[in-house]
Amino acid sequence: MTDTISVDVCVVGAGPVGGTLACRLAAGGVSTVLIDRAALPPMEHPAFDGRAYAIASGARTLLVEAGLWDRLPDPPNPILDIRVTDGRVGRRASRLHLHFDHHEVGDAPFGWMVEARGLRRALNAHVREMEGLVVFAPAVAEIARMEQGARVRVAGGPSIDCRLVIAAEGRQSPLREAAGIPVTRFDYSQTGIVCAISHEKPHHNVALEHFLPSGPFAVLPMAPSADAEVGGAPNVSAVVWTERTRTAATMLRLDEVRFAREIGRRLGDYLGELRTVGRRWNYPLSAMLAHRYVGTRLALAGDAAHGIHPIAGQGLNLGFRDAIELARLVIEAKAAGTDVGSADLLARYQRARRPDNLAMLAMTDGLDRLFSTNNSAVRLARDLGIAAVDRTGPLKKVFMRRAMGA
Repeated sequence: MTDTISVDVCVVGAGPVGGTLACRLAAGGVSTVLIDRAALPPMEHPAFDGRAYAIASGARTLLVEAGLWDRLPDPPNPILDIRVTDGRVGRRASRLHLHFDHHEVGDAPFGWMVEARGLRRALNAHVREMEGLVVFAPAVAEIARMEQGARVRVAGGPSIDCRLVIAAEGRQSPLREAAGIPVTRFDYSQTGIVCAISHEKPHHNVALEHFLPSGPFAVLPMAPSADAEVGGAPNVSAVVWTERTRTAATMLRLDEVRFAREIGRRLGDYLGELRTVGRRWNYPLSAMLAHRYVGTRLALAGDAAHGIHPIAGQGLNLGFRDAIELARLVIEAKAAGTDVGSADLLARYQRARRPDNLAMLAMTDGLDRLFSTNNSAVRLARDLGIAAVDRTGPLKKVFMRRAMGA
């Protein structure tokens, strides 16, 4: 197959951000090609693996407009309250805490917990069926970007002429590297452990962010599961556990009983007896920011542009916010009959997104440094700060709206 096809946009990377962005563009009348090195199998019966995404209220709108929300195979679970506490392993949390109630800023939840496999299944099915969206996966492509447009050559497939290429292939983005866009990186010497637990007591749709000297320990409310891997558990939560890398390696070698016991030492007893379900996952934690988000006929989105500490659970949501802004600009340009990959459009995208992502990187980095310490004076100061925010209505609402992605 050696034909040449012409489209408006080529999205490289079919992960949650790239795949969702491609669907949103196609739904908005923008002819789009989506390319990924990996195959996109139907995934009709994937096993429960414990991974889930916290989708902020603002990001949900993108999934709705992309046609993905109603295709999720399992109902998302709302996050109605967020409780922030401070403590030490094996001890009760400080009585000075911060509690966010979604009713204080409206009726919408702060966000929803969506199983990673569920979003993947929805994406893989939807991209194959959308009008105006052509998928090549698995596929290897060579991309040439010029002032007047870009040409994408798919190995064994067609050549694609487009006006804009969007790099959404993750932190090691080959397109970003080829464009010579430098990045700043720094390592946290921490590891993120991700798993799920089945527990005795209901979570009441409350998310917990418990700060410990080694890093934050988050427990996020998931929907009941009928999956055989979970044993039909009515009470399930996702765990995102930040630990110093050396200690994390020890924790990951524990058997199921001792691993669950270590989770309980950090969580406390408010969910009752617990056991782990699904797999354990671990990720080295680092931060990264591209020095610019655009090049000639090129835009970076999601992890290709930035990566932050998971302390606030906003990494994926920042990528979705990139997609929201980029889709808005491209769809508006298409409707107006103007160039969807012009230098002016790309400059507006960078002005809109880079400061927001830089601010979130600075905030999460600062929070990790503030809370990942056992210094008694610092602990007292931050506990008093948490309590002060809880009692300061306007400031508290700022934090709550930020959590919602507003």
